[in-house]
Amino acid sequence: MAKRVYQVWKGSNYFFLGGRLIFGPDAKSLLITLLLIIVPVTVFCVFVARHLRHEFSSYNAGYAILAVAIIFTIHVLVLLLLTSARDPGIVPRNSHQPEEVFRCDTSASVEIGGRQTPSLQFPRTKEVTVNGMPVRVKYCDTCMLYRPPRCSHCSICNNCVERFDHHCPWVGQCIGLRNYRFFFCFVSSAMLLCIYVFAICALYIKVLMDNDQGTVWKAMKESPASVILMAYCFISLWFVGGLTGFHFYLISTNQTTYENFRYRAENRINVYDLGCLNNFMEVFCTKVKPSRNNFRGYVQEEEPQPPLPTTREAEVEMGEDQRVKVEDDLDIGGDLLKISQRHSIEDIEADIRSRGSDVPYHNSSEADSIHGSDRRAPNVQSDTRHSSWGRRSGSWEIASEVLGTKTNVPESRSYNASREPYQ
Repeated sequence: MAKRVYQVWKGSNYFFLGGRLIFGPDAKSLLITLLLIIVPVTVFCVFVARHLRHEFSSYNAGYAILAVAIIFTIHVLVLLLLTSARDPGIVPRNSHQPEEVFRCDTSASVEIGGRQTPSLQFPRTKEVTVNGMPVRVKYCDTCMLYRPPRCSHCSICNNCVERFDHHCPWVGQCIGLRNYRFFFCFVSSAMLLCIYVFAICALYIKVLMDNDQGTVWKAMKESPASVILMAYCFISLWFVGGLTGFHFYLISTNQTTYENFRYRAENRINVYDLGCLNNFMEVFCTKVKPSRNNFRGYVQEEEPQPPLPTTREAEVEMGEDQRVKVEDDLDIGGDLLKISQRHSIEDIEADIRSRGSDVPYHNSSEADSIHGSDRRAPNVQSDTRHSSWGRRSGSWEIASEVLGTKTNVPESRSYNASREPYQ
């Protein structure tokens, strides 16, 4: 029976309701967050708001205090669920290494048949263009892909997340492209809830003072729950209030927490800053992108991938939107091996004439290059693809390892560290 994607998921996530809800590996900490919200609000409703029902005669204002507390708490809990139980923007990992870009590494060569054959290595970075500026993206060995701009690999969830902000243990989930809006609304709503509870508790103490004609200390002794709730809300405001202000600043400058902590000591250009107003509109007024993962879908069996270039000559077949397919040609490889073993030009020319049309005729300069100690074979080079978020790019070459060639791939551009844009 075919399995669903969430059943074979390689990340560290937990799935519930048949893959409909996705949590991080520290989802148990979410229970603590729920208790920190529900327990104080319950105490507030029972020991404070309930006693204020009949203190305001006009328009049943006393009942409104209780109703607002309950409805606003439900609103905060819904935002918490939308933040922690959805895909934050996980980039699907590849099942095999990309074949688009590779280069020969002569320092890590392998000896085959008495000759040193260079091994293939993936470039660690590549360039893409964002808002007209070059941005360097990195290759992820775990997910076997080049990360999109602003994407980072979370070591806790073991996933690459688009527009990675941070991993929040209080919600048990990564904060990324698809749930950052809900995270900010949750934190800011929790701050407003703390202010509301603090203000109503202070109002209740004032009511007790007016009814009993007593002092503030006497009123506090009569309602210790109000004092405890005021102290709890005051402490919580330092946390959620400071977090709200910090993320308000990040949104206005179009930064993430990861970028701010990593690059704030460096003088880098923020290529993502579109202006304060446009930055807020990008976060709150754009449609949330659909998930790139169908966790409830069935696992599709992939076709076997062609082998990488071996010690025989490779043949490259490439279409505009297809990956390169490398196949071994045993006959041509055997002929090249026989030619490389000839001891004179006359033997090579005689062997070529004897084969007739089986092997194309090479001139004497080609024969000299084959006969000499530095044997080379022509490289096959493809057209360069333009970089974008949805397409991989890069020009690449395939070396004919059977003749021990050395492929010269241009090194990456050097960047000025003081003016380098965000990754």
